[in-house]
This record gives sequence, C-alpha cells and structure tokens, in this order.
Amino acid sequence: MSLTPPTARLTVNGKEHEVAAAPDTALLYVLRNDLELNGPKYGCGLGECGACAVIIDGVAARSCVIPISGCAQRHIVTLEGLGSRDNPDPVQSAFIEEQAAQCGYCLNGMIMTTKALLMHNPRPSEDEILQTLRYNLCRCGAHVEILRAAMRAAGHSLDARE
Repeated sequence: MSLTPPTARLTVNGKEHEVAAAPDTALLYVLRNDLELNGPKYGCGLGECGACAVIIDGVAARSCVIPISGCAQRHIVTLEGLGSRDNPDPVQSAFIEEQAAQCGYCLNGMIMTTKALLMHNPRPSEDEILQTLRYNLCRCGAHVEILRAAMRAAGHSLDARE
C-alpha cells in the first residue's frame, strides 16, 4: 500500500499545476499551502463568508468547500491572477480608489465576486450588485465603500462624496 497521496492537475491563473493531495482536500488548502497563493483567505470554513472566493470557469466559488476532485479540467482564477501591483485589474483599481477596506480580510471575496459578476454582466444595476455581494461578509463595516468600489468597477458614475 502506497502512502503517497494521489496527484491532481489543476489549472490556476493560466498555469497547470500537479499537486499531491487527497481528492477530498479543499481547494483553498491547495491554493494556500501548496501553490502559495494567499489571496483566498480562510474565513469560516463553511462556504458562508466569501473570504475564500475564487473564480472557477467564470463563476465565483467558495474554495473552502470545493474538493480538488471537482476542479480537474476547470480554469481557476485567484486574486493573484487578476492583476499585479503595477497593473491591477479594473476591479482591483476601483477598490483601491474607493479605499474599500478596513482590515482587508473580506477583500478577496468582495473583489472576486464583483469580478465574476462583471464577467457575465458588464453593467449591472446597483440592486444586482447588492444581490451578488449579499453573502460576502465584512465585519469591519466597509460595506458603503465596497458598494462604491463595485459600482465604480461597473462603470457607474458616483455622486460627490458627502
């Protein structure tokens, strides 16, 4: 009997990776521990807070509850795959411009969920943005800034700040 875990092939941020992990290992653990991608955060471990969000085949997904066995032959994008410090994605830029963070722990989920929405609906209404972000938790209370950032990323003009 072999003690070596099976290997899985994952496509993350456009690159193929072969990782040794049990098929039921949560994608989050492989991303953080094996691939050293720290954008997705461990929040609740139940798929409820959104801190671990990634985009899988164009859809926002909670990586803490998705086993790697369900990720083969799928395209996974993490926060690191959106942009860089020197060339951020427009959603990342909007969050920077709106200073949409306090502690920043929820930002990965907020950004990835907003990005997935804009991939399918480039001009969502404020209600659509609110509906999409409703299950992403921010304990610091930066929801106003986060909403403004998502609206900016969606191309909405924002009223002068109060």
